[in-house]
Amino acid sequence: MKARSAIKMIALRRIFFCLILLLILPSLTWAWQGKVVGISDGDTINVLHNNKGEKVRLYGIDTPEKHQDFGKKAKQFTSNMVFGKTVEVEPVTKDRYGRTVGLVYINDQCLNEELVRAGFAWVYIQYCKKAICADWGRIEAAAKANKTGLWSHSNPIPPWEFRHGKSRGSRTDHTKQAANQSLVYHGNVESKMFHAPGCRYYNCKNCTEVFNSRGEAISLGYRPCKLCQP
Repeated sequence: MKARSAIKMIALRRIFFCLILLLILPSLTWAWQGKVVGISDGDTINVLHNNKGEKVRLYGIDTPEKHQDFGKKAKQFTSNMVFGKTVEVEPVTKDRYGRTVGLVYINDQCLNEELVRAGFAWVYIQYCKKAICADWGRIEAAAKANKTGLWSHSNPIPPWEFRHGKSRGSRTDHTKQAANQSLVYHGNVESKMFHAPGCRYYNCKNCTEVFNSRGEAISLGYRPCKLCQP
């Protein structure tokens, strides 16, 4: 009788364990692989998953907006690293837009981390809560100390502040934001026109000349942009 009771108890425990697994498994997220078929911006990519594109927002970081300084360069950096390549996506959560938010890996490199290292992203402290975020904070500090990427400007505007300014629809706010940045002018080598930080043409394709002052740009034959009037 005791042997039968013991066997019955073991069987019940196994059934209970299986029921617990059935409850837990749906809530678990598993890493998956897919080819990157699109780059929306520096921190958002489109990855093939189950034969359709899935938007993936990089966890824990925030890159400059498209019309913000270094926005295009951040997007290009991401494109160079992963576009057309197979990556591993480690989901963390879903955002309010229904996008997967996660870590993206390629060849043992974490895209999220590499953007911070290259000076094209901030650690998004408000949402970055994993243990790895502390490491990213140190990497960001090193990029800032070395004036890497966007940190070459003395006071770059975090994208969450830039978005807040845009949402108010105030051109004055945008101008004030630009004024707070280091006044490093970009010159278009084709049109010989130079632009101030905050100008829509500041990071144009041919804006590869850099001037530390308005006078320097003019002395080298460049004309001020009619839009931003530097």
